Amino acid sequence: MVISNKPLKFILAALVACSPVMSFANSENDSTHVQTQAAHEEKVISHNAPVEGEHEALDPKAKIDAFIDHHLQDSHDFVFFSDEKENKHYGFPLPVILIDGGLKIFSSSKLHHGEEVAEVDGNFYKLVHGKIYKTDAAGTIEFNEHGHPENPQPLDFSITKNVVSMLFVSILLFIMFTGLARSYKKGPIPTGFGRVLEPLIIFIRDEIAIPNIGEKKYRKYMGYLLTVFFFVWLLNLLGMTPLGINVTGNIAITVCLAAFTFLITQFSANKDYWGHIFWMPGVPVPMKIILAPIEILGTLTKPFALLIRLYANITAGHVVIMSLIAMIFVGKNLAADLPISLGLTLFISVIEVLVAFLQAFIFTMLSSLFIGMAVQEHDHHHADENVII
Repeated sequence: MVISNKPLKFILAALVACSPVMSFANSENDSTHVQTQAAHEEKVISHNAPVEGEHEALDPKAKIDAFIDHHLQDSHDFVFFSDEKENKHYGFPLPVILIDGGLKIFSSSKLHHGEEVAEVDGNFYKLVHGKIYKTDAAGTIEFNEHGHPENPQPLDFSITKNVVSMLFVSILLFIMFTGLARSYKKGPIPTGFGRVLEPLIIFIRDEIAIPNIGEKKYRKYMGYLLTVFFFVWLLNLLGMTPLGINVTGNIAITVCLAAFTFLITQFSANKDYWGHIFWMPGVPVPMKIILAPIEILGTLTKPFALLIRLYANITAGHVVIMSLIAMIFVGKNLAADLPISLGLTLFISVIEVLVAFLQAFIFTMLSSLFIGMAVQEHDHHHADENVII
């Protein structure tokens, strides 16, 4: 079996993948919250659409838009639900880790979802649109003409909701695969949950790795392919839970995953691969000069296609589901809208379960295809004979 000898190799990539994205913990797009500079100075919409400051009443559509935006974004705490009337949030805070003239570590409860100013070692910080800014004791935030905060930002390495989710999935993968490896010591047939994992692993080996990379070299890359498949798949499934986790819908996460595929592909490439990029054989010299820049650009567009496909499909699925649920609250006829909304939501949710698997499969398939193109050995002598014939 593929994983019986060195099970840890298949988990290390997932653990390593968690660390680079910590610095991108607050990479959400805050432009969706921008209305006017005055509106930002009065209120900031936090998770599940509570407001701060004067807690002004929002119309249902504005609340729904805010809810969807915050569902798609990362956050410094887990909030399961909020009570707008009492302005209470039910969940638990996460550690905030900042580098600002030294290491600053404190609980996100000090920020109180952006409604309070946190004082740490004489410095003041405030949470605005999911990002932490330096401020004064009064919590003053200056906005530019586009409504974006202009206050300085410390380096943020906080353990956010997305980071916790990735650590959880990484630990889960470690337990699953080490348990499967131990079960092979008892016999050739796995026991327990290993019976579920083995068909999936064989499927990835026989239908993805071997056809795209080849019999001779596929085993070297099985560790990465297995890790990225189960890592993306479990994160996609976790995003469908009521916890409001949207890890693979975060562009920073998909960029890191695609970067791993890009680096493995480039460092594994042989001379034939680079030869076809910089000086394509069998092509006139003028065409080689024209095609070389195009081929170089192609090495960058491949990982770009990976990250955009995963990000866009997962994000679109979340938006559709949240929008269908919102029909219940926007519609005036509850008796008529409730069955339709719940029916459509259930239908889309079932499709999203398939999409969760499909996106993990496509990401793994394309990664193996790009790696196979880089390590493939070309028989130039045989090719020349075919041309002459």
